[in-house]
Amino acid sequence: MTSLWTQLFQRPRYNAYARLDADGKCLAFKQCSQVPSGIDWVQISEIQLAWLGRELPIEARVCARANRRWHQRLLAA
Repeated sequence: MTSLWTQLFQRPRYNAYARLDADGKCLAFKQCSQVPSGIDWVQISEIQLAWLGRELPIEARVCARANRRWHQRLLAA
C-alpha cells in the first residue's frame, strides 16, 4: 500500500544551488528541480545560511556526473 501512495503522490526532486559573485562569495540560495538560468549558479550539496556573504567551501559543490562515454574521450586523446 505504501508503494501505491508514493507512486500517486511523488514529490519533485529539488536540488540546491548557490549564486556566487566574481570573488566566489555566496550571494543567494535556490532550491529547484531545474538548473537555474545564468552562469553564476553552482549546484551544492546542501544549503547553509552561514555561507551567505562568504566564500563557498570547496566540499559544498556537487561535481557533475561523468558522461557515459568518458572512456572513449580518454582513448581519443
